[in-house]
Amino acid sequence: MILLIEDNQDHADLIIRSLKGHDLAKEIRHISDGEAALNYIFGRNEYAGLLKSPYPGMILLDLRLPKVDGLEVLKEIKSCERLRRIPVVILTTSEAERDISSAYNNHANSYIVKPVDFDKFTELMSSLCYYWLGWNQSL
Repeated sequence: MILLIEDNQDHADLIIRSLKGHDLAKEIRHISDGEAALNYIFGRNEYAGLLKSPYPGMILLDLRLPKVDGLEVLKEIKSCERLRRIPVVILTTSEAERDISSAYNNHANSYIVKPVDFDKFTELMSSLCYYWLGWNQSL
């Protein structure tokens, strides 16, 4: 399962379409704000008891999220022993050096700037998922 944390519905639709078009994920969960994402991941509030094992095979995380910023979501995921092994890929429009540095300093597994071109974007999603869900070995 891929957990997509993205507030821009157009971007989310494109990511989901790309992943499903390449048959790369059996299940994709989309959450559109940082607070709801943390509630989902930690099984709190409206998501209490919903997320059991297994956890997502990968988290695609935008940085600019409403309610709780993507970097804060990343920090909380990576500070939790049972969650820190989940690959978290930052998928954002920001090319700012401070964002890249902050993401890696908080243990992001990868930082990718979303391509503007549709074909490049779908190619990126295919390569990304083949690597993290196909080739990569995880526990």
